[in-house]
Amino acid sequence: MNPGLKLLLVMAIALEISFTQSLIVNIILVVVSFGYILIQRVSLKALLGLIFWPLFPAIGLFVSQWLYGSAGIHFAWILFTRIYAYVFLGATFTLTSSITDLALTLEQDFRLPSKFAYGVLAAFNLMPKINEEVKIIKTSALMRGEALHFWSPKLYFKAILSSIQWSQNLAEAMTSHGFVEDQERTHYRVIKITGLDWFWFIGLFACVQGLLFFIRY
Repeated sequence: MNPGLKLLLVMAIALEISFTQSLIVNIILVVVSFGYILIQRVSLKALLGLIFWPLFPAIGLFVSQWLYGSAGIHFAWILFTRIYAYVFLGATFTLTSSITDLALTLEQDFRLPSKFAYGVLAAFNLMPKINEEVKIIKTSALMRGEALHFWSPKLYFKAILSSIQWSQNLAEAMTSHGFVEDQERTHYRVIKITGLDWFWFIGLFACVQGLLFFIRY
């Protein structure tokens, strides 16, 4: 499915289950999303992370509602499964879609201004370089006998200064390569929303509406 439509579908379903109280629908969404992720051959480490890390907030919500809430244990299970529904719905997009494809389709199909599309793309592509720069800053500080921890303001201040310099260099590089803001552009790679994309989007969204309408437990 087109990454833009997939993101829109995930956000719409996540928003909808926030206002519904169906335990079975939450479980169905988790199972279907998990099956889709398995088909995409996501790494075992990522799958274990999806199961393990949401467990803490899910248990916290369950226990607080069960012991101190007035809606009963059924609603506690709804909150528990809703957390996992959010996580697995999000994972169907984040673990199976390319940020490059998303930026391109947002620009070409959803009319997002080019400066925002390429700005988001540049920010994601700079993340590895930022992580490397943080390691260099920590190492340099250790050579001076100073330890910079993740809560040290100096660490983030120096990283921000480096990011500002990179952003300026990136802007100059884009200008030198012919990028002109608010001008019509041609694209080396064209991403279009096909009829099959719309079929999956409308079909899946309609299925969820049917589940929410007929399954109230």
